[in-house]
Amino acid sequence: MTEIAFHFNAPDKLAYSCRLLRKAVASGARVVVTGSAQTLQQLDQALWTFSASEFVAHCHDASDASVRALSPVVLTAAPAQAPHQQVLVNLGGAVPAGFERYERLIEVVGHDDEDRSQARARWKHYADRGYALKRHDLALKEQS
Repeated sequence: MTEIAFHFNAPDKLAYSCRLLRKAVASGARVVVTGSAQTLQQLDQALWTFSASEFVAHCHDASDASVRALSPVVLTAAPAQAPHQQVLVNLGGAVPAGFERYERLIEVVGHDDEDRSQARARWKHYADRGYALKRHDLALKEQS
């Protein structure tokens, strides 16, 4: 069964996602990121610029199949069709289609009310289906 974790109170979802992806790739994980087309475009740009000394290799789902297969991070609006199913990061508001195919799902949730409301609905969706959920409050980590 998919392991699901919510990372709440991300002060900047894109910056947090860049750090999360850098850490995941460094550990050898293969990650698929899903969200709206606009969010994925912004994340693509952020991954190129968030660090002057590091680069997180990534591609879009429109890339050649060989590139998608080799890339440790794939940005896609259709995660059910991604080339690997190890870790899925959801930056969108809805439950991602095909999430149950992944070993792990990470839901990144910001501060704004709409994002939090959508996250509560996703939490309920997963809980109602018997998934064990983990909660990581990023605001508490910052205070430590």
